[in-house]
Amino acid sequence: MILEELYQKIADRKKSLPKNSYVASLFRDGSDRIIQKVGEEAIEVTIAAKNSNRKEIISEVADLWFHLLVLLVNNNITVKEIIVELT
Repeated sequence: MILEELYQKIADRKKSLPKNSYVASLFRDGSDRIIQKVGEEAIEVTIAAKNSNRKEIISEVADLWFHLLVLLVNNNITVKEIIVELT
């Protein structure tokens, strides 16, 4: 599943903290920055939906999902745990 693969890549970045990595910079900046990014992306999804802009909605939801995965990694919550909660 693509979300699990992306989750693992994000987890790997958290461990190695490469110098020029956006993901690593989020982890270095800490939880507050990660939470802020999730909030920003959620607002952007809402605006795109309000504007009924299909392309924008897709793009912003992808950004939101990405930042949610960063949040999950930061909190040691797996994609599987979310799937179990959904089912």
